[in-house]
Amino acid sequence: MTTTTLAVLVPLLPFLGAAAGFLLGRTGPGYVRPLAVLPSLTSLVLAVLVAVRQGGGQAINAATELTPTGSVPIELSLHIDGFAALVAVLVGVVASCVQIYSTGYLRDDPRYPSYAALVSLFTSAMLLVVYSGDLIVLLVGWEVMGICSYFLVGHYWEIPEARAASIKAFLVTKLGDVPFLIGLFALGTDAGSFRITTVLGTVASGGLHHPTLVALLLLAGVAGKSALFPLHTWLPDAMAGPTPVSALIHAATMVAAGIYFVARLLPVFQASSAAMVVLAVMAAVTMAGSALAALAQDDIKRVLAYSTIGQLGYMAGALAVGDRGAAVFHLLSHGAFKALLFLAAGVIIHASGTNSLAVMSRMTGLRSRVPDAYWTMTVALLALAAIPPFSGFFSKEAILGAAEHVATGHTEHAPGAAGWIVLVAGLVTAVLTAAYATRLWLLTFHGRGVEAPDQGKEPRSMTVVLWVLAVPSLAFGLAYGPLPDWFDGRDLTPVLTTSVLGTGLALVGGIVTYGAWRHTTALAPRVPMGAVAAHPDAEPALVEAEAIARHAPVFGDVAYAPDPADPGRLLLGPLHRHAAVGFHLDAVYNVLFVRPVQAGAALVRFLDREVVDTYVRGAAALPRLLGAAVRRAQTGNVQTYVSALLAGTVVLVVAALLVATGA
Repeated sequence: MTTTTLAVLVPLLPFLGAAAGFLLGRTGPGYVRPLAVLPSLTSLVLAVLVAVRQGGGQAINAATELTPTGSVPIELSLHIDGFAALVAVLVGVVASCVQIYSTGYLRDDPRYPSYAALVSLFTSAMLLVVYSGDLIVLLVGWEVMGICSYFLVGHYWEIPEARAASIKAFLVTKLGDVPFLIGLFALGTDAGSFRITTVLGTVASGGLHHPTLVALLLLAGVAGKSALFPLHTWLPDAMAGPTPVSALIHAATMVAAGIYFVARLLPVFQASSAAMVVLAVMAAVTMAGSALAALAQDDIKRVLAYSTIGQLGYMAGALAVGDRGAAVFHLLSHGAFKALLFLAAGVIIHASGTNSLAVMSRMTGLRSRVPDAYWTMTVALLALAAIPPFSGFFSKEAILGAAEHVATGHTEHAPGAAGWIVLVAGLVTAVLTAAYATRLWLLTFHGRGVEAPDQGKEPRSMTVVLWVLAVPSLAFGLAYGPLPDWFDGRDLTPVLTTSVLGTGLALVGGIVTYGAWRHTTALAPRVPMGAVAAHPDAEPALVEAEAIARHAPVFGDVAYAPDPADPGRLLLGPLHRHAAVGFHLDAVYNVLFVRPVQAGAALVRFLDREVVDTYVRGAAALPRLLGAAVRRAQTGNVQTYVSALLAGTVVLVVAALLVATGA
């Protein structure tokens, strides 16, 4: 079988699995789990084969015209270089782990068939984005992901928070997709084709007429899809969806799509120095602001959500300094440890009965209840904090090293200002990342108070995948030796200066946070109010749904109140209350956009009901009155009809005489 055929099957198999799942979900429930897991696993195997055959060598290109348009053609084409091959493997690994995990996590959920089919469709759409060689076909996968995210985030539709989060995610990403679509059309018009290879050739020859405008339009869509400032506000609220969905969206699909798109079309953005500086500023604000917000969150999943935003900021920073190899390297390592963090968080939520860190910090023995989640999450948090030799260290240092080279003038892939912006923000974020990772670990697993509830042993399908994802979180970074073959031949070896500085700052952040925790714990009361009662019969999905709805423990009566032992309050001080609400950005958007739109809608409704409807009712009233008058004249009296006829004749004669006299 040819490599092209294998590549076509990679996105096609999950799509067929999704179609079969939608059709057989109700009539053949026994087929739902196999249809969810097997296509994803098969697609993963095929993606690995494609990556091996591609081998980091010359890109695989194939195309056939999809439809004649009369002007710019749309083609069903493949463009698989080293980046595409590796990202497809990442998508396959995470999607397969999520599907296997979900068979246990949502085993008694009546909506599991539609959920599994949507996850498969989501996976297929992302793989289409990764392999597509035509921008319009890529756009199809891009939009399908947005639709799937709406349904998956709103899986618990009976909960108001979930409904609001799904609508917000859809609207915010669509807000960015409008200029993104315009940018794609402008790009295709200048190049005379939507083929990625043709577009890149046009950019190389200087044929792009308005590079800054096109780049900024495309960045708007990327900011929405990849949750970069200022369109990142939907991502923390998307935690209202099931935990496996969070792992899929945050690790391998949706948010990764925007970063991957910029990496694939990086020469388009490099054609404009202004666009690169704008991207650097977006990256800097995204990574630093989200790290501060993560340090103030109480919900374990919101901490991880803001963490994702920060790591996306790192990837955008790598692209802003012109190093797509470092960006995709961090995308791959982040995909492994972030999927692990979310799936481990799902196990912890089930064990504790809550997603509140303030409650978990008042429990003892949680780490002994969930040893698999404890050890694997520890590995993932070390990778997140970029502590060597875990994977996050190598990929994050590749970004800082690239920023240093641009800032000091050793390379000219981007403006020097972009290099300094990314380098300074990246080092500041390194401290904050280690701080909130340490805080999360301490509050979750080192609480003091009553015994954590014993919910029984989690399904093996939920724990096995944690260890599967722990392997790349620990060892993927060590693969920087052979990886350059897939990364344009770039050497990904960490730079000594930034490695020492970045690791030192990370250790400082972790040690300071630990000291703050010891200090606050010594001053805080050790025995919480209330007690925890075990409820071993509850399902993980039920626990999470209740936790989302109430943001309080499902099993018992642990008082919900701010934790006085939270080191984040001590570290942030007066900034804590602002960071906890995302620096009021939602409130600003509410004033600038939501309220004006609502006011406009109210005005339109008023005009429709009071002006347009009044006109329509008035237009109908006149014929009705005339009809009533004519009906009254129909008396049936012949003398009345003759009198009216004579009167009309007299009037006509008089009118004729007057006209004749006037003439």
